[in-house]
Formats: sequence, structure tokens, C-alpha cells
Amino acid sequence: MQPFVYTLAVEATPPSLQDNTGDIDRLKKAITAANGAVVSIPFSRLAPIAARFRKYGFKGAAVINDLPSGPRLVDFLAGPPRILPAMALDLGTTHLEASLLNLVDGRILARGNRENSQIEFGADILSRIHYAAKDDGLSRLHLAIVATVNELAADLALQAGEKKESIRALAVSGNTTMAHLFLGLDPAQLCREPYIPLVNTPDPFAAAEIGLALHPAAPVWVMPSIGSYFGGDLISGIMASGMDQREETCMLIDVGTNAEVVVGNREWLIACAGAAGPALEGGVARMGMRAGPGAIEHVEIDPRTLALRYRTIDGGKPLGLCGSGIIDLVACLYLARIIDIRGKFRQERCPDRFVETGEGLAFVVAAPQDSAGGEAVVLGQVDLDAMMRSKAAMYAILTTLINQVGLDFTDLNRIYVAGAFGRHIDPRRAITLGMLPDLPLEIFQAIGNSSLAGAGLALLDRQNRERCLRLVGKITYLELNVNQEFMIRFSGSRFIPHTDTALFPSVPVFD
Repeated sequence: MQPFVYTLAVEATPPSLQDNTGDIDRLKKAITAANGAVVSIPFSRLAPIAARFRKYGFKGAAVINDLPSGPRLVDFLAGPPRILPAMALDLGTTHLEASLLNLVDGRILARGNRENSQIEFGADILSRIHYAAKDDGLSRLHLAIVATVNELAADLALQAGEKKESIRALAVSGNTTMAHLFLGLDPAQLCREPYIPLVNTPDPFAAAEIGLALHPAAPVWVMPSIGSYFGGDLISGIMASGMDQREETCMLIDVGTNAEVVVGNREWLIACAGAAGPALEGGVARMGMRAGPGAIEHVEIDPRTLALRYRTIDGGKPLGLCGSGIIDLVACLYLARIIDIRGKFRQERCPDRFVETGEGLAFVVAAPQDSAGGEAVVLGQVDLDAMMRSKAAMYAILTTLINQVGLDFTDLNRIYVAGAFGRHIDPRRAITLGMLPDLPLEIFQAIGNSSLAGAGLALLDRQNRERCLRLVGKITYLELNVNQEFMIRFSGSRFIPHTDTALFPSVPVFD
């Protein structure tokens, strides 16, 4: 294991009249003698390192940043530390999630999350790109995200009994737009053909350069991207799943702002992304919400009696529906024949369960007296229509990608499903809707927050940092915006489970 920051025990011969080598030069020679490394030192660190080297009697522990350009000496301690904190960050569009790792032994010291404060400038990526184009919009977005990261770093440090200034490194994993805004780079070209980022692979830099309140010499590693719609979060997902090291062909599905999909193995990888995410993560339905306290994650409807039961993530009263809850609900509505194959309500099946809203007919999941907010949790026809479009887009993305490499879904050894979507989803229900392919359930494997996991892997081992850089050159990216096959497959997927029911033999078909 070669972490992003490590320490090296050093002992040098003290200076004398016979040896007038400068303190810093003496330290560099001692480091080279200890492990053969030829280190450089940032100018800003010269004085504090020299002072500590002399203070500790010319022996102690050199703190070294393991950068692609070569090892960089950034500090000197009295002895090897038990804890060398580093922060892994999932830079999400709506939420940030982070963990504090100990680079000495790889332990997780703390975990935390915060809402992305950029939301006040725009709820989605496109609105933030437009906001960045206004006057000081880019600066506002950049300062907002840096402030949120600093707050999250302080939360983690407090949990671990440390100071945020003791955090020695940061690895950041996010979509391409979020990475640009974090770095203060103009994202304008990301939404304009030919959709070219300002940078795909930023070089590591010191945290202080962008105002991060970590250790001033802490290096920042931003996971590389491939294009406007294929960010470092997906590179992290590939690493976390391990699919790039497997002989068998696998698929990775990560649903967030977009649905991002990768197919391949250790020999080849092909990927694409499409707008199937928001409805699936609860971002389109009026009662939709992130997977968290109060979110309905599981629904059951008895097809005979039509009795409905649900479960929230925290076991409390419901506030709304997260993505897995919406998928469960719509699948159950279909199996109970409360909606038809087009996703339209059949009110006559259970008229007492429906109410009229300002947006039309809605199905009541939880009555006002049973909900946490005193408002009925409902699924409206407009929400259902959005869900049908999202599920169609999801299946069209999967089939278009698998078709590009001449494979069938049955050729896949494993389908990894990432994020909160993967953690809470019931694959059987997604198959019922025609969202995921009709395969044995053991093929599907939830892998949690793979974006965060990949950032952690990059912190802990040089081989992983080199691996993620190699992945950039290994992946073929398929642009769906101009893919006619995708549009044809999308049209065929807008029924439950599909216009071609033979693709879903396990799903009952109703007249």
C-alpha cells in the first residue's frame, strides 16, 4: 500500500564544523538514503520543515505527498503518527457524502454528509451551468461548494477528535460539471456540442490553492473524467466494483442525476449516460425525496384484496417516496391492475384510494393522518408519466449499450447497481416494470456509494491512482444524444413491461 500521503522515519547526522550541509539539504539526503526517493519541497514549506527538523534533533518522520510528478516533502514530525487523516468525498449534485480515513492503516475514522449549498443557485446541473455564465455566478458557485466541503471536513474532524487542519489529503469524486465548479472552472462548453470539458484529468494541487481549510499542504486528487456526461464518479464506480479487473463481462449501473452505465471486463469497457435518473431517485415526483428518514422505500399491494402496506427507511411516519419506493409502488399498481400497461390509472379498481389534485388524478399511498407532515403521500398521474419515461430511458440505455458490443443480457456475469438507488431497490420490482433485464436475481449486486468508495481507494494506494488514470484511456464512450437506435428502443420501452413481452418472461401480461 502506498497512500497519497505517507511518513518515512529519518535520522540524519547533526551538522558540525566539519559538515556544513544546509538543514534542508541534509534532510533530503537522509530521505534518499532511507528509501532512494529524491524529494522536492514546495517553497511555502521550506521554513516550517527546516525549523522542525532542527527542533527534533535531526530525526523524526518526514511527511511526503506521493504525487505523479514525484514525491514531495511537506512536513516533518517528531515521530511516525498513529493517525494521518485524509478525506474521501463524493461531490454530488444534491448532496455531499464523505469519509475520513486513516492513511496509516486504512481505517474509517468518521462519516458524514451535507446538502450541496449550490442548490440555492440551481437544483440541477444545467441550471447551474447557466447561472455560472452570469456576472460573478461562477465565483458564487465555486465559493459555495468550497464552503460546504470545509463544513463537512470540520464535521468529520470533530467526530474523529481531530482538527480539520490536520486533514492531510482529499480525493474528490463527482460528475464533470461538479468537478469544474469545485475547481472554479467555466463549465459553459459542457452543454454545447461537441460537449468538451475544460479539463478531464486535473493535476493534483494543494488544498489551500482553492480555499480549502485543510492542512495547507494537503494534496487534492480529483478523479478524472472522460467527457461531459462521464465523470470521475463513474471512474470511481468502476474501481469500486472491480469490473475492470475481472475476466467475466459485467455491467455497472449508477443512477443519480443521470443514469450512467458501463459494460466490460479487464480487456475492454464501453459506457454511456442518459437522462433516466431524476424520477428514479425521487427527483421528479411531487412527493419524491432522497433516500433518507421518512422516505417510503418499500410497498406491497395484495393483488386480491388491494390492501396496501409500506415501509419507511427509518421506520417512522412517511414524508414521501424515494426512488425504490416509487419503483415498488408502480410495480405493485401494475400487478394489482390499478394501472394498465401504458401506466395509466384504472380508478375503478379502488376508487376510495384516489383523489383529485390540481394536477389531476392521484393515488393515495398514505393518508394525511398517517403521514409525518400531515399531508397525504400521493402518486399523481403526472408523476407516473414521468416514471414511465424514466424506466423506458433506463431500459433503452441498457439495451443500446449491450447491443453495441454484440452481446445479450444473458452474457453478463454480474450487474452492479450503485448508489442509494442500488442500496434500496428491489430488482424483482424493477424487472416487473421493464426497467432492468429479466435475469436471475442473483446477477444483481448492490455496491452502495461507489463514488465515495472509489475516492477512498485512490487515497489509500498508488496502484489505484495509476489505475484510474489508465481507465480514462481504456473506456469507449457512446454518445446517446445523437444515437438513433436509442430513440427507437426508448419508444418500445414505454409500456409495462415492454412492447415485446417475450423479453420479460417472468412478468405477467394483462389484457
